[in-house]
Amino acid sequence: MSELLVDFITSLDGHASGEGWPGFWGLEGPEYLAWLGEQPEATYLMGAKTYRLMSGFAAGEVPSGQDEFRPEEEASVDELTQASKVVFSSSLEEPLTWANSTLVRDDAVEAVRAMKSSGSGLLSTIGSLSLCRSLLRAGLVDRFRVVMFPVITGATGEERIYDGYPDVALEMIEHRTFDGRIQLVEYKPRVLEHPPLRVPA
Repeated sequence: MSELLVDFITSLDGHASGEGWPGFWGLEGPEYLAWLGEQPEATYLMGAKTYRLMSGFAAGEVPSGQDEFRPEEEASVDELTQASKVVFSSSLEEPLTWANSTLVRDDAVEAVRAMKSSGSGLLSTIGSLSLCRSLLRAGLVDRFRVVMFPVITGATGEERIYDGYPDVALEMIEHRTFDGRIQLVEYKPRVLEHPPLRVPA
């Protein structure tokens, strides 16, 4: 059975991006980049918006506010190009132009449920906030990982990650600090029907 990881890169205040900010908020360091390079092979899951954005980067479209890609950003996009990707969308048309991408028009929750039961590798989300929310609500997420960068984007932050989420209990299974400033926390999530009657000791 495959394992599903929801994986977010965020500002401290929970934004997935910020207007005018470079990738990684310009704060990635050698330890973090080395860790990224050590990640196991995965099939990446995304929606149409993330696909359009990332495939545009792969085709050479530079993010708004930048003149060119930084080497770290270029390497990250190149790695994604080589990876297997599943895109859930009713609006995109086949064939998808980004290499190693498969379009799925079926209900994303049921499709991922089937992928989990019939597969054996790692499934990982990239961006795709509404997809991640739906998969979490359905109880399909095995690991919930957040890498928080030391910046608050109160004025320029975009894509608030946790709006619309259910209540979720989080059991910590991993934590780490990179380059003395970037914080990783990883949890096993459990969706709650109501707040707990008592807080665990």
